[in-house]
Amino acid sequence: MAFNKDCPIKKSIEKRMDIILNHDPPKEHKELITFKKRLIKYRNYIFTFLYHLDVPPDNNASERAIRNIKVKQKISGQFRSEQGCDNFAILRSVTDSCLKNQQSVLSTLNIIANLRTD
Repeated sequence: MAFNKDCPIKKSIEKRMDIILNHDPPKEHKELITFKKRLIKYRNYIFTFLYHLDVPPDNNASERAIRNIKVKQKISGQFRSEQGCDNFAILRSVTDSCLKNQQSVLSTLNIIANLRTD
């Protein structure tokens, strides 16, 4: 679902961003200069969430998705094999996708288990 691009609040937010980007940071702040260049480069993507309701304004969902892997690493220290790591990632991906789409995890895993690759 898209929003009206002519909304005054959205235009105000974008205008303030343009004002900020028009100011040059001091030359001794190289990281800030690099950050400003990235903001300019990706300017058209920064406010996507203002125009599309289905795009979140943060990356919390992405961070939640990797949390399980980090917990697994902290508890066991590592995976015993690359295949085990790959299998865990696939199962987490399927599980997270089911939960995100409000589908039954067990039903989905049952369907996958019954698929044949003959």
